[in-house]
Amino acid sequence: MLPGILARMVELMHGREGRSLHVKAAGGATAVLLAVMLTGSWAVVAAEEGARGASLTSYPKALWWAVETATTVGYGDFYPVTWWGRAVGTVVMVVGITTYGMVTAALATWFVARQHRRMHPVGAETLHALHERFDRMEELLGAQKKG
Repeated sequence: MLPGILARMVELMHGREGRSLHVKAAGGATAVLLAVMLTGSWAVVAAEEGARGASLTSYPKALWWAVETATTVGYGDFYPVTWWGRAVGTVVMVVGITTYGMVTAALATWFVARQHRRMHPVGAETLHALHERFDRMEELLGAQKKG
């Protein structure tokens, strides 16, 4: 069932042509984070199995640990004690920090673009006409330099 959900998420992210690059990147990073948290939870339980003092002994505990780690909350109730468990934790942290940074940047860009459109309303036709004028000016300048 889970791979079907992930496939649907990827399909939804890439399905809309009008969606901007930063929104697609944030959505993609979120999907990667979800996959890393799910597989990281499994991997940390496998890495910690049988280790003395291990607190990550079940998948539900490890999933909670992955959420804490990805969000950098780190309550300290669960933590890896083996080298491999800490390596998994490092990957979960880096992906979590990156994802939340991208989502924050996407939201900020959306707010700034919305405000910019409100303050400077220029339609697509006006932009196209301006591009055509600039192209003609560049052609004239290029012809003057050659002549």
